[in-house]
Amino acid sequence: MPAPEIVAVLATRFSATPDALGVEIPAGSLLTALRALRDAHGYRYYVTGTGIETESSFAVVHVVRNLESNDTLFVRVAVGKDAPEVDSIAFVYAGAEWQEREIFDLFGVTFRAHPDLRRILMPDDYPGHPLRKSFAMDTPWGYRPATSESPEAAS
Repeated sequence: MPAPEIVAVLATRFSATPDALGVEIPAGSLLTALRALRDAHGYRYYVTGTGIETESSFAVVHVVRNLESNDTLFVRVAVGKDAPEVDSIAFVYAGAEWQEREIFDLFGVTFRAHPDLRRILMPDDYPGHPLRKSFAMDTPWGYRPATSESPEAAS
């Protein structure tokens, strides 16, 4: 559970919406809110970042930690599916650079002002973004169900 006083500050200053593990921030406030968390509230450690796809949008989730209070905060921002783009936080938290590249590679979310936005896991010529719900599973590299017994069952 994040520190209630931090959630209250984010709700007041950035119109953040509290949830169980942190807050949802409007996309236009993401950079300012994360700078404030880092500089004024001690959230100097970037834990991880990930993407989520819902029926109506993508969400980019950044997780930051205050090492003095051991408080962890999930900061989520909704990104429209029609033009999935959000500001990069790589210049606020250096550890976010590769996490954002992974989200770009697997979900297709573009990060404005990212220092090196290119694929990180998939080949450069890979068609599409494999963690999208609309991704075709019958691609040359896509998932194929097993057609025979697993090696464990055969022995």
